[in-house]
Amino acid sequence: MAPRTKGSIRNICIFGVGGVGGYFGGKIAFTLARKKDETRKVFFIARGSHLQEIRKNGLILNTSEQDGMVCRPHMATDTIDDVDIIDLCLVCVKSYDLHDAIIALSQKMHNETVIIPLLNGVDIYERIRGILTEGVVLPSCVYIGTHIEKPGTVTQRGKKGTILYGNDPLFPDFDTQSITEFFREMEVEIQWFANPFEPIWEKYIFIASYGLVTAYSNKTLGEVVSDNELRGLVRKIMTEVVSIGERKGIHLSSDIVNRSIEKARNFPFETKTSYQRDLEVKGKLNEGDLFGGTIIRLGRETGTPTPVTEMVYRVLGDVDNPKVI
Repeated sequence: MAPRTKGSIRNICIFGVGGVGGYFGGKIAFTLARKKDETRKVFFIARGSHLQEIRKNGLILNTSEQDGMVCRPHMATDTIDDVDIIDLCLVCVKSYDLHDAIIALSQKMHNETVIIPLLNGVDIYERIRGILTEGVVLPSCVYIGTHIEKPGTVTQRGKKGTILYGNDPLFPDFDTQSITEFFREMEVEIQWFANPFEPIWEKYIFIASYGLVTAYSNKTLGEVVSDNELRGLVRKIMTEVVSIGERKGIHLSSDIVNRSIEKARNFPFETKTSYQRDLEVKGKLNEGDLFGGTIIRLGRETGTPTPVTEMVYRVLGDVDNPKVI
């Protein structure tokens, strides 16, 4: 039976406790402890030395509002087998880990388990629905500046992290009121959208275009936006993405490309994109396919030419290990 009503949220899973998962999962665990709420459990799924430090000392969360918050989940583990049946899961893994994460998560779901994917990409909902036919998947994206400072410590600076989300197209009648109430109780900033795919695409236009061009040129955000030729590449890739979106029914403002280009000026000049940083580490997995691969695939599906993205991605295909088209 299709889920249609809100359910109670008792077991919360943070699948991936990096910068994003650590911030939101940490806030939830910290708030529950402060409220002395023992009716809910928070499970962290992490790995490596980061997991060991969390088990030993709790997750140390530094935010723009408060430093040194000690956030202790009910359990920190590296396997879904240890987790109770989940009511709410924030999926905060990288795109290349998404498939395996969803397969694992499917073992711990009930009919009304709510999944909120907080990772970059315009086709994340479709990727998840290609695996799952049950549960509620709320299309979403996140705005936050955060990173793992060191194993066991996550630091956030700038504006509060905000989750943007909307209804599951497969179950549009599902009542998300309990989700909204939960986040407000946990003091997590949220924004609800009637069409969540519009903010998802708006963010993607920026991160995909600048991610590809900074990696292609090995220049910082400031260097790219200050260089006429490189800024021109960014504009052309953004235009390709906007054209794909229009053919998929995503209607964005007429000035979206100009606004997205100028957004880079709000970052420190020396900022590097995460994709660019990943490529600098020999053999490290990266999200090239999430950007170049996705744009090219969606271009072909919609009959939209993507010559600039293809040119940039082919060059990047010779660097370390992005998936080659």
